[in-house]
Amino acid sequence: MKLATYNVNSINARLPIVLRWLEECQPDVVCLQELKAIQENFPAEALKDAGYDAIWHGQKSWNGVAILSRIGQPEEICRALPGDPEDTHSRYIEAKVNEIVIGCLYLPNGNPAPGPKFDYKLRWLDRLIDHSQSLLEQGSPVILTGDFNVIPTESDVYKPERWVDDALFRTETRESFRRLVAQGWTDALRKLHPDETIYTFWDYFRNAFSRNAGLRIDHFLLSPAVVPRLRATGVDRHVRGWEKTSDHAPVWIEID
Repeated sequence: MKLATYNVNSINARLPIVLRWLEECQPDVVCLQELKAIQENFPAEALKDAGYDAIWHGQKSWNGVAILSRIGQPEEICRALPGDPEDTHSRYIEAKVNEIVIGCLYLPNGNPAPGPKFDYKLRWLDRLIDHSQSLLEQGSPVILTGDFNVIPTESDVYKPERWVDDALFRTETRESFRRLVAQGWTDALRKLHPDETIYTFWDYFRNAFSRNAGLRIDHFLLSPAVVPRLRATGVDRHVRGWEKTSDHAPVWIEID
């Protein structure tokens, strides 16, 4: 079973890229972020023609998350992160696919920091920590994946000294991420590639991709029930090199 996560940076603008990647790489389940489309404008039919059933939560101009599956319709559990009923951002959707609970998330960027956007990011992380604890307590196989907008360690960023004041790398952000992982989650990419330089995002500016000046901010966190089933992980880095592509690359894992 191959699962992937991909921040598409506008599903309709990148639809040819997404369809090309789906055909080439054949993931079974896909979590998408940053749809930048209202609910009615999600290209469900095009994805259906490609073999994927979908659930999604859109939002005009910003955010948006979706779960695609070619192994059965995702059984939606919720489409908002609990803890703040006034939060209208489309940043979380959760479903069961093939008996695995999958949480697809697009965590706030938080810049500029400090400031209101950074405060929102930290509150969102606190809510995620509360919710993820309840997921673990259920004992079911769970996967949390998506664009976390968190650089966990210095080895996950090109020239970390340039990022110390950025919301993705500030001490408070990394500490919250450590608290999350410490609940019992396993970072899938680091489980199998503990020392490798791995990036999942390269800015459009300053030739970042050609220089490999990237960040690792798209993650798979696995519950204890999933870890023994993990067989492979990777980043489809070449997709970032396609014309008119997203600034993220798809990230994937394979499990039994």
